Amino acid sequence: MDNAKDTIVNGKAILGIELGSTRIKGVLIDEQNAPIASGAYDWENQLENGVWTYSLDDVWKGLTACYQDLAKDVKERYGIPVERLGAIGFSAMMHGYLAFDRDGKQLAPFRTWRNTITQEASEKLSELFGFHIPQRWSIAHLYQAMLNREPHVKDVDFLTTLDGYVHWQLTGEKVLGVGSASGMFPIDSATKNYDATMIQKFDRLASSEGYSWKIGDLLPKVLLAGDSAGVLSEEGARILDPTGTLRSGCPVCPPEGDAGTGMAATNSVKLRTGNVSAGTSVFAMIVLEKPLKRAHEEIDMVTTPAGDAVAMVHCNNCTSDLNAWVNIFREFAQSFGVEADTDRLYGTLYNKALEGDRDCGGLLSYNYYSGEHITGFEEGRPLFVRTPDSRFTLANFMRTNLYSSLGALKVGLDILQKEEDVAVDRITGHGGLFKTKGVGQKILAAAMNATVSVMETAGEGGAWGIALLASYMLRRETDETLEDYLQNKVFGGDEGVKMDPDPEDVKGFETFMSLYRAGLPIERAAVDSMKM
Repeated sequence: MDNAKDTIVNGKAILGIELGSTRIKGVLIDEQNAPIASGAYDWENQLENGVWTYSLDDVWKGLTACYQDLAKDVKERYGIPVERLGAIGFSAMMHGYLAFDRDGKQLAPFRTWRNTITQEASEKLSELFGFHIPQRWSIAHLYQAMLNREPHVKDVDFLTTLDGYVHWQLTGEKVLGVGSASGMFPIDSATKNYDATMIQKFDRLASSEGYSWKIGDLLPKVLLAGDSAGVLSEEGARILDPTGTLRSGCPVCPPEGDAGTGMAATNSVKLRTGNVSAGTSVFAMIVLEKPLKRAHEEIDMVTTPAGDAVAMVHCNNCTSDLNAWVNIFREFAQSFGVEADTDRLYGTLYNKALEGDRDCGGLLSYNYYSGEHITGFEEGRPLFVRTPDSRFTLANFMRTNLYSSLGALKVGLDILQKEEDVAVDRITGHGGLFKTKGVGQKILAAAMNATVSVMETAGEGGAWGIALLASYMLRRETDETLEDYLQNKVFGGDEGVKMDPDPEDVKGFETFMSLYRAGLPIERAAVDSMKM
């Protein structure tokens, strides 16, 4: 505690803040990169006029509240205020659409990663580039707005992501880490910048449709892990800390998306390593040692924060439906006058799932709160279905919902593992799904038929990951790679608690997936018949 206090007093603590789908979290780390304080603020996206969005007012309200909660934690733990910081990093959900004119005015509501409203643009750009452009990518949103002839497009002067926007407002710098940038526009891993050939192709396309701007002028400047990305401005310091206690001027690292921070937080930036981040959404990232044989619309090509090629399987839905069911059981308990602690409630129900049949006993669910591109859905309807002779028990019910949380992900992973023969030496899980010890880890091991590790720091998530990237910028030695820094200065060879796949679980998951794939027309019927 004394060491942590000295670190804070001397202005050497580093702060990472990540704006996630349901929570904004801040983590303060010491000189050994260990968390010493944290803060959080819960928030939710809104469905407005058919678009999943957050208001920018809520962004600033949440960011300030998160920092205040962290400062309160520091005060309660160490009895001191936070006056100076060694460095800061900002992260957020990747992708989406935030467009501004030359005066910095927002031109359209923030369109998040969760939207599946750009299918036409996605298909046409994928054909134009010969490279899969997912619906949630910023360039797909821009081109869809062009196809829709939205009036604001002609006035776009700057296009960025949520992490890029926060960084811009707090530092004045229009930049983006390469990992986050790779979710806006394709990156050439050789140059570690936007793909020049694709930039030219898009400029010709835009010109043919009457737009005078150049896409390269609209996008943020690409920076690599370790690069300097500006300093916290006086205005930025007051936004974070309206009390005026926090001083301006500390260096800020390149903003990164939640995929990149997840890779840092799980020591998964090395070739043939990978991680699965499972929360509101779920995505798997595997750092490639060689290019894929061909493009797949289910697989996204992004990069590590250092610019190396990564195959990404991203699914819009993971734990939202699970959380809804857990809350039903909470309400049931409350009806009997029982107040269940949240950790105990989740732990009890998740562990109950391990008592269920390996194939879920013939039960089936789809956790689609929103559309799911991997299985071809533009909208989602959470759905549970069973036959009269299925084995309907609480254990099978919970196991089904846990399997379903990874169902769409497995569709994409099967492409990488079974069609592309992608090699991976280590998979690390992190995020809310893995908080109950051993359960989510066991389910993921079955889904991937691979050894899965979970680290003690898994719960710290992306906020810790972006703090590590800020630490790397501040403390790295000359020519020290991000891979070496994480391995030697942060993890020290710690690969977490490993769990091998149970052959019976693997077999059961495959049986469940056969039913999952066969039942997709049921989900289609629900989407078509239950209009929002």
